[in-house]
Amino acid sequence: MSALTLHTTAQDLLFREARTANKFTSEPVTDEQLQAVYDLVKYAPTAYNQSPLRVVLVRSDEARERLVGLMDEGNRPKTASAPLVAILAADNEFHEELPALLPHFPQAKDVLFADRTVREESAHLNATLQSAYFILGIRAAGLAAGPMTGFDFPGVQKEFLDDDHTPLMVVNIGRPGPDAWFPRSPRLAYEEVVTVA
Repeated sequence: MSALTLHTTAQDLLFREARTANKFTSEPVTDEQLQAVYDLVKYAPTAYNQSPLRVVLVRSDEARERLVGLMDEGNRPKTASAPLVAILAADNEFHEELPALLPHFPQAKDVLFADRTVREESAHLNATLQSAYFILGIRAAGLAAGPMTGFDFPGVQKEFLDDDHTPLMVVNIGRPGPDAWFPRSPRLAYEEVVTVA
């Protein structure tokens, strides 16, 4: 009997067989699929339920062209050909939503997060955590994700965001195409990671 209660098929879908895709088919990614992904991953935890992740879906040809020009050279073909591209960003003004998101402690907005530097640090950590949830949600939808941090961060912020939003990663999304995967790299063993004190 397995120590994990999640079915083996789901374990494989989310982790063991899931890979970072580098090539995609032309099959479109629908708004309904992305809505279903969000409706799943929105329940995953963040500190004080702050939920600072914001997602910009790059759908138009004009926006795609602008984004491709800001990607590192090796990432340009992938971003140009993916059915859908998402820019994941941290909202540094997330505290404005806290009275609704944290109704039992609405004063957290001013008590804990009045300082911009504190907000930026918390938003970066928690939106990065939510980015991982987002990738798992993409996999749960039967799609593949190609997350990348090889791009012009200030350029993406200027072109697609504003001073209150910090880009974290760009994620190509779609059905994996032929030869979509690099060989899987090794992983550390349990005893290399876990120390008992």
